[in-house]
Amino acid sequence: MKQAINKLPLWSWALPLAGLALLLAWGSGAPALLVFAGLLGAVFAAVHHAETVAQRLGEPFGTLVLALSVTVLEAGMIVSIMLAGDSPTVARDSIFAALMIALNGILGLCLVLGGVRHFAQSFRPVAANALLVVLMPLALLTLVLPSHTTTTPGPIFSSPQLVFVSIIALALYGLFLYVQLVRHRADFIVDHGLHGEPPSAAAAWVAFALLLLSLLVVILLAKKLSPTLEAGVAAIGAPISVVGIVIAAIVLLPEGITAVKAAASNNMQTALNLALGSIVACVGLTIPAVAVVALYLGEPLHLGLDASMTVLLGLTFLLLAVTMGSGRTTVLEGTVHLAVFVAFLVFSFLP
Repeated sequence: MKQAINKLPLWSWALPLAGLALLLAWGSGAPALLVFAGLLGAVFAAVHHAETVAQRLGEPFGTLVLALSVTVLEAGMIVSIMLAGDSPTVARDSIFAALMIALNGILGLCLVLGGVRHFAQSFRPVAANALLVVLMPLALLTLVLPSHTTTTPGPIFSSPQLVFVSIIALALYGLFLYVQLVRHRADFIVDHGLHGEPPSAAAAWVAFALLLLSLLVVILLAKKLSPTLEAGVAAIGAPISVVGIVIAAIVLLPEGITAVKAAASNNMQTALNLALGSIVACVGLTIPAVAVVALYLGEPLHLGLDASMTVLLGLTFLLLAVTMGSGRTTVLEGTVHLAVFVAFLVFSFLP
C-alpha cells in the first residue's frame, strides 16, 4: 500500500489535504481567492483519482466512473449552495450551463483540434446516438417542460410532477447503463485504454479513497464559498445565472481537458464517451438529487428555461443530430458548435 501511495503524484493527495486545511482555516479568515484555488485543486485531484480507478476497471466502466465523479461533484456543489441560502435557480443554471459547455464548448474544441491535427476523425454513430436518445428527452423534460405546465405558475413543477420527472430521469439513465454495460457493451468500447497500462489493485484502492476525500472537500468548500461567489457575481452586475456557469465550468474543466487530449490523440470515440457520457449522468442523476433536497426543504425549484435559452438548447440538439449522424467529424462541425457556445456566453451575460 505504501508503494501504491508513493506512485501517486504529490499534488494528487496534497491538494485534497490542503483543502481540508483551508476548511479549518476559514474561521480564521482564509481569503476567498485561496479557498477558490483549493476548490479547483480538489476538483482536479478528484478527476485524477477517478481516472486512476477508471484505468483499472477498463472500458466502458472507466468512462462511467469519470461520468459519475463529475455528477457527484456538480450535484454536491448545487446542493451545498441550495442549503446555504435562497437559490431556487442554481440547479437549472448549473445543469443547463453544463449541457452547453459539454455539448458545444468541449465537443466543439475536440472536433476543431482533432480536425486540425487529423483532417477527419471517425467514431461509432450507434454509441453517440444511444447517448443522445437518452439525453434529449432528459433535457427537454427537466429544463423546458416546467415553463409550459399550468398546475403551478412560473418555471416550476408541482411536487407530484417533480417526483414523476425524477423517476423518469432515473429510469432512463438506468436503462442507458444497462445498454452501455451489458446489452450493447461492445458499442462503447474503444480499442485502447485511457492512459496505457492499468495501475495495480493497491493503487486503484488508494486512488478510490482519495477520490472520496476529494469529493468531500469539494462539496464542503463549495458550501463555504457560495456566499462569496454570489456576492461577486452581483458586484460585477452579472445575472445570477452566471453562478451556474462558474459551477459547471469548475466541474467540467478536468473532464474537458481529458476529452480534448483524447481527440488530439485521434481517439474521438473516447472523447465523445467522456463529453456525452458525463452530461447524460449529470442530467439523469443531478435532477433527482436536487429534487429530493427541494422537496425536503419545501422550497420551489425553478427548472424551466426562458425562451432564448430554450432556442439555444434546441439548436444544440439539431446540430448534434447532424454532427453525430455520419460517424465522421471535421473542423466545420466543431467551429459551428463553438459558435453556439459563444452565443450562449454572450446571451448569458446580456440576456
